[in-house]
Amino acid sequence: MLNQAIKTAEEAGQKILEFYETDLEVIEKEDDSPLTKADLAAHHIIVNALKEIDPDIPVISEESGIPDYEERKNWDTFWLVDPLDGTKEFIKKNGEFTVNIALIKGDKPVLGVVYVPALDIMYYGDDTIGSYKREGDSKAEKLETDTFKNTGPARIVVSRSHGDDNTQAELEKLGIEVSEEVPSGSSIKFCLVAEGKADLYPRLGPTMEWDTAAADAVYRYSTNSGEKYSPLKYNKETFKNPYFLLGMDEFIDLE
Repeated sequence: MLNQAIKTAEEAGQKILEFYETDLEVIEKEDDSPLTKADLAAHHIIVNALKEIDPDIPVISEESGIPDYEERKNWDTFWLVDPLDGTKEFIKKNGEFTVNIALIKGDKPVLGVVYVPALDIMYYGDDTIGSYKREGDSKAEKLETDTFKNTGPARIVVSRSHGDDNTQAELEKLGIEVSEEVPSGSSIKFCLVAEGKADLYPRLGPTMEWDTAAADAVYRYSTNSGEKYSPLKYNKETFKNPYFLLGMDEFIDLE
């Protein structure tokens, strides 16, 4: 399934790039987030491809809506997709947008693919082989990084489009000193922690499960054995994630 998901993410990414250099028509969704034809085109490519892999596995995409909890609460396995994460970055044309495909079992992602089409960077991982990063045609490199132990200052990932001046202050309350802020867009933020370019990703703002699932899988399995701790759970009654701090071995309450 992983190889098929990687291929599907690449196909969706190439379709997105066809729109990237054009004048974009932007529609505001009900939650005031932007939507473009690229989002919808990628959505159809991914959903159709995943149905071909196994028509019995349900697919939830950001652009298809969320089934009622009564319908999905007993699902053991389902695909969770964000066809174009970082639409604001896509509109700004800064390259920091991604295609996200995750496979959820129970309440966690067991497979995740994060493709950055403008940079031709692929992050992927699952609970059997671990996590990898591939740039262009180069050989994929295994991601094996340690969690943050708070024995010194931390490099933190911050959102390029959703800045929060309170983040450093909140971390200082927890006894975490910040040495550097690493700005990034979309789900790339998780991947920067997974590959060791940042220590922590504190999120003091709203996200949905499809925003995080694929990159969360890349982070969880970016270790030489087993699985890293993640504070996030999936297929909740509400699809909204709580505030979270990614990169440590324990739950840290940011609410």
